[in-house]
Amino acid sequence: MKGKLYMIPNHLGNENTALTIPSEVAAMACQFRYFIVENLRTARRYLRLLDSNMDIDASSFFVLDKHTGPKEYASFLNPILDGQDIGVISEAGCPGVADPGAEIVKIAHQKNIEVVPLVGPSSILLALMGSGMNGQNFAFNGYLPIDKTERTKAIKHLEARSTKEKQTQLFIEAPYRNNALAQDILKHCRPDTLLCIACNVTLSEELIVTKPVSAWKGKLPDLHKKPTMFLIQA
Repeated sequence: MKGKLYMIPNHLGNENTALTIPSEVAAMACQFRYFIVENLRTARRYLRLLDSNMDIDASSFFVLDKHTGPKEYASFLNPILDGQDIGVISEAGCPGVADPGAEIVKIAHQKNIEVVPLVGPSSILLALMGSGMNGQNFAFNGYLPIDKTERTKAIKHLEARSTKEKQTQLFIEAPYRNNALAQDILKHCRPDTLLCIACNVTLSEELIVTKPVSAWKGKLPDLHKKPTMFLIQA
């Protein structure tokens, strides 16, 4: 009998896991002995947070990162074929969403392996919930281009798309480029376009504020190196 592939949510930076990870999910995660993770050190630390008594050294970890070749992906699922369950852990939030874990899930479906997503925090949904923007029609666009010209085009395109489709547009940036992206949004979006900045979601210093672009000018918070979700609605 095959095992199953469990998608284990991670916290978003708040190590008080009781706030974001259901107790039954935490208990289940620590029963597995095989894991597919983005980073070995942080995954082990996370499991310790969930259960300080877990025998982590008895567990096996497969690392899925930018150095992992596609030919290795399928081999990670071999324990499932032997009847063992495997847990997938991303660096933050829900694995498989803006996350390389999606490749493993794709292969699992091809091999008729059951995939079980577990409940946990998603910065995308939490930001949308707190934004007051359209939650029935929205799109997550990941990272915008680094090149300044291309990024300007992308911002204008997303604003036009929001206008045309009445759709909330969500996107992110590398934390050390957050301030530059925020300034570009103010520079290239219309004054009446709504901008929500959702920063440090679930942390004690959480900030989720929605204002027209015109109201943000001269009043942007310092977002440098802080996990931030940007949302616009035109």
